Amino acid sequence: MEPWKTVDVLLVAQERSLATPRFGTGKRKGPALAVTRTRIVIVGAGTAGLAALREIRDQTDDFILINDGPYGTTCARVGCMPSKALIAAANAFHARSRLETFGINGAENVKADIPSVMKRVRALRDDFVSGVLRATDGLGARNIAGRARLDGPNRVIVGNQVIEADRIILAPGSSPIVPGPWKKLGDSVFTTDSFFELEDLPRRIGVIGLGAIGAELAQALARLGLEVHAFDGSRRIAGVSDEKVAAILENALREEYSIHLETQVELAAAGDGAVAISWNGGSVIVDKVLAAVGRSPNFDGLGLETLGVPLDSRGMPKVDPTTMRIADTDVFLAGDANGHNPLLHEGTDEGHIAGICATHSEQAELRRRTPLGIVFCDPEVAAVGMRADALEPANTIIGEVSFANQGRARTMQVNQGLLRVYARRSDGRLLGAEMAAPSAEHLAHLLALAIDRDLNVHDLLRMPFYHPTLEEGLRTALRAIARQLPPCSISDLARCKPLNVQALE
Repeated sequence: MEPWKTVDVLLVAQERSLATPRFGTGKRKGPALAVTRTRIVIVGAGTAGLAALREIRDQTDDFILINDGPYGTTCARVGCMPSKALIAAANAFHARSRLETFGINGAENVKADIPSVMKRVRALRDDFVSGVLRATDGLGARNIAGRARLDGPNRVIVGNQVIEADRIILAPGSSPIVPGPWKKLGDSVFTTDSFFELEDLPRRIGVIGLGAIGAELAQALARLGLEVHAFDGSRRIAGVSDEKVAAILENALREEYSIHLETQVELAAAGDGAVAISWNGGSVIVDKVLAAVGRSPNFDGLGLETLGVPLDSRGMPKVDPTTMRIADTDVFLAGDANGHNPLLHEGTDEGHIAGICATHSEQAELRRRTPLGIVFCDPEVAAVGMRADALEPANTIIGEVSFANQGRARTMQVNQGLLRVYARRSDGRLLGAEMAAPSAEHLAHLLALAIDRDLNVHDLLRMPFYHPTLEEGLRTALRAIARQLPPCSISDLARCKPLNVQALE
């Protein structure tokens, strides 16, 4: 490795929480630490860190990457991408259950080779990771192994180096939560960090936590033929806040695996590596448990307490979402560690915002995108704009459509789900939507564009809706809202009424 040199930018990659190093503020014992002066430090080379680096490299090529953990980002290694590869395999196998409906026989002979499924998942995962790694190829001396710790608002310690910087970007990422007592069960309890390394899957599995990742993987495992028992302490699955949508989703998923909501569980060893899951009202023995109860920011040993700003009960400082700045310091906190919205596109945006603000003297407040979240279970779950629990009922009109009898959905044998669209009562402006519906990912993107452009219901009804498409279901929900608004001009095609003929709507 080439010798250390003074640089303008230092990138410190730090995705995992490790033991707190023996550093603190004030006087230190032992040999003096080498001091380097830099313009900017980035702590973390996950999605947000790489996005910040991209912006900074537009200003300078002088930087150093210091990594203390695997490269490749959480999404590519253990999150979004390998989980979708598994879901795709599960859905392909599950399709056999619908073939007879289409007049196709012989599905009973189709088998799932689980080791081959997992091997493909890992192969795709490795390819995705390799693409991410190219973002840090060829750094030479600018790539240093080590762990960073803040020593005040303008100092970072890495190994025996003290880095003094004008500004610091923190993007340390997060790690899966495993309650202390569960850790005693060893590899009988795993998280997404280890799940995709399994070469085979157990016959019986418990899934604790039915947020986005839990809901996705529980259904995928059930569709691959596993016996799945899923639990969550809340009363709704996948973070859905609309009661009607939540009920439709729950009923659909209950047809595929065992679900226990508003339930607290206890885990205990049951011999031969099995785990007993008990709750008020029952118990079950499974071979393995997937802990999907959330993620915590990698703050251990990061030194946030040295910034001199208040921290809440979670150790979280106040962060401005339009600049990513921590309080009035020259330190920025981006990505899923800040608790804002732990989604890849949000992390990318936050890294971009932090990189822009850290490299410019004038602090622009960047406008955030329309909120959008998608869960890839079946039916797909999506929320866009304002959710139901944030609406003012007196000022909101709701239109909905069931896909149970929607024409295109029936022909595709995906006729289940509900879409609910929210609009402002005064002028019909679109506010948001929640749905558990076929192709929700596409419907949600269309609605996000409409909300971003500040369109109203009549604006959206003026667009063409091709027949037969699932988007015609969206038109049905929009028309339900339009009926509660003053009518538009008689010469406006947005005023067209439904034909009330199922095959044509």
